[in-house]
Amino acid sequence: MRQTDIRRALIRWYERVRRDLPWRRTRDPYAIWISEIMLQQTRVAAVIPYYENFLAAFPDAAALACAPEEQVLAMWAGLGYYSRARNLQKAARTMDGGFPANYESIRDLAGVGEYTAAAISSIAFGLPHAAVDGNVRRVIARLTGSDAGIQPHADSLLDRSDPGRWNQAVMELGATVCLPRDPLCDHCPLAGFCGARREGRQSELPAKRAKPEPVHLTRTLLVIRRRGRVALTPSALVRGFWDLPEPFDTAAPGPVLASFRHTITHRRYTFEVRRAVAKSIPKNLRWFDGETLSEIPLSTIARKALGCLVV
Repeated sequence: MRQTDIRRALIRWYERVRRDLPWRRTRDPYAIWISEIMLQQTRVAAVIPYYENFLAAFPDAAALACAPEEQVLAMWAGLGYYSRARNLQKAARTMDGGFPANYESIRDLAGVGEYTAAAISSIAFGLPHAAVDGNVRRVIARLTGSDAGIQPHADSLLDRSDPGRWNQAVMELGATVCLPRDPLCDHCPLAGFCGARREGRQSELPAKRAKPEPVHLTRTLLVIRRRGRVALTPSALVRGFWDLPEPFDTAAPGPVLASFRHTITHRRYTFEVRRAVAKSIPKNLRWFDGETLSEIPLSTIARKALGCLVV
């Protein structure tokens, strides 16, 4: 494999077509860290407004460290995988001396794995660490024609003159051209070097992991109002968030007002939303008015339920 030619071809392509993303306009390790955590299992288009709002609210680690957890979760609401937000704040509270500037110290932060540490250290500090996420894994597997030894291959290809740019270029190729299904090989700057393309095995690499069978569930949510307020319960699915309650002994559910679907990993829920009245409510329920609802961390399910009502 002609590594120099591969590097040259990919970097020329990247400089010409790369997307203008807000986290690519900074070398601030804190901002890059926030973007990398948000981008875990979340689409770029969905992350951009959250990233910008989060940095406006918490411009540095000190601001994030001293913020109330409820505020942090409210800013994160809708992104999912809420342990990411808790780990961000946990890590920020360890940064008394500023953001760590080497791979090992970054790797030690709560919620940071090998890929994230490599991405931050290479982009923010120019350190020679190859970042391997799902996109990069797919590019390397197809380029080499093998699922084996992905990290060593990524390490050998790394452009040590600008490792941050190189890592972003490989990620960009995987995100926009070397797609999981129907890769755009005719538009790929590395098509001439690609082992999978020569063998017609693009769709086989990397090998697909078996997914669990979907589980279909139906749940009922109650909208209980009193004097302009709505009753909410601490979420059983996401710690620190609030949900609409499900049926309980003293509640009398009315007809279905709306329904919607929501997927969490392999669980596919159908939620029915019913208005209800209650003689009394359990001690764990609290009343919230409309203004407060916009300030607390509402679960995505609660937001969907309240959003589909005609108030």
